[in-house]
Amino acid sequence: MPSLSNAAVRDIETVIHPYTNLDGFRSSGPMIIERGEGIHVWDADGRKYIEGMAGLWCTSLGYSEQELIDAATEQMKQLPFTHIFGGKSHERAADAAERLKAIAPHKASKVLFCGSGSEANDQQMKLVWYYNNALGRPKKKKFISRIRGYHGVTVASASLTGLPNNHRDFDLPIAGVLHTDCPHYYRYAEVGETEEEFSTRLAANLEKMILEEDPDTVAAFIAEPIMGAGGVLIPPEGYFPKIQAVLNKYDIYFIADEVITGFGRTGNMFGSQTFGIKPDSISVAKALSSAYVPIAAVTVGEDMYQAMIDESKKIGTFGHGFTYTAHPVAAAVAAKTLEIYEKRNIVGHVRSVAPRFEARMAALNEHPLVGQARAKGLLGAVELVAEKSSKTNFDVKAGVGAALQRACEANGLILRAIGDTVAFCPPLIVKEADIDDIFDRATKALDETEAFVTKEGLRSAI
Repeated sequence: MPSLSNAAVRDIETVIHPYTNLDGFRSSGPMIIERGEGIHVWDADGRKYIEGMAGLWCTSLGYSEQELIDAATEQMKQLPFTHIFGGKSHERAADAAERLKAIAPHKASKVLFCGSGSEANDQQMKLVWYYNNALGRPKKKKFISRIRGYHGVTVASASLTGLPNNHRDFDLPIAGVLHTDCPHYYRYAEVGETEEEFSTRLAANLEKMILEEDPDTVAAFIAEPIMGAGGVLIPPEGYFPKIQAVLNKYDIYFIADEVITGFGRTGNMFGSQTFGIKPDSISVAKALSSAYVPIAAVTVGEDMYQAMIDESKKIGTFGHGFTYTAHPVAAAVAAKTLEIYEKRNIVGHVRSVAPRFEARMAALNEHPLVGQARAKGLLGAVELVAEKSSKTNFDVKAGVGAALQRACEANGLILRAIGDTVAFCPPLIVKEADIDDIFDRATKALDETEAFVTKEGLRSAI
């Protein structure tokens, strides 16, 4: 076992790390990142990496973007903090809200800010309950999410999340949260079923669930346009139009969780536009500020806003909000980020380089370890299998996905293993040459992982 630096030991003894095996971490220690520039970061030992995950799906404009640094610095000098409780405000809140409203993929009336995507989806649940109480529909409160969907880690948003490890021993999900089918055609389609037929079946299953629960009790459906932490799962043909038709039939509010897919990632400003979704509301975070400062938001339509006014009038206040709601530094950085997306035509840039990204990803389907390589825009993943034709998985304890992540890091590329699926999500500023560099390194790492699998006899153990 390598000796740990003083910084690593200090970290181990003071910091709890999310999504980490806390026992194993005490031996392995952290990778300490010291600085970043463009699409690259450097660790404490001076090793340079391509940040192929844009941090956590979020650092869209890369590292050390001077305009964002200046926006934060200027705001810190002018007004580092004020709150917006009780009618107080500041101009940066309106700047960020106006820009978000102008590009939202639905007719947004107002914006409710918060600090993270988890908080945004927690707010969504509260607002839908508030809305239905205002409309005199006290039974219409249930939420439907999807198996393998990811919507956060608060008590409410982790309940919406459809991943077992976000529920196990946390006593989740809470009552009133349901999970319908995961739209992963590669894994869950029946033999001979086309993508359209698969989508039709999943929409029928959703309708059956709604009818069994009673449509008068089902309030909302929440979905990521592309499922991120569930494995970068791209919806099959016809999926969202068919799902939306069911929701419309039973007056069910549609929340698009755009935390990962928002702000150009899929080749449109929002994933909703890429997949023909017509949401009632969206949740955004991450790339809203290129992750430079924590900020998130929920958009609110006019009907929802009028209901909020009615409840506030009845109760005497809108009893919700955070100390850091529309924090002036975060709002200033968000407004500048949205300005940069527009003036630099980031969506156009993504469209220009995405074909190279998608083609290089598709080529990985030929690798013996890869069951499916999938991509849309600048978001993709490889799903690793022990046997391609049968789609047989490796034993989870073999840690093949983690081995590929380590091999990528040894080759100067940071990706993220989600079980035996490894995700790619580079900053939106990547050029075609950068994309080739990413995939050249990933291919070398795949070859090294294949050699590891063979040496350890991991296929023969299946």
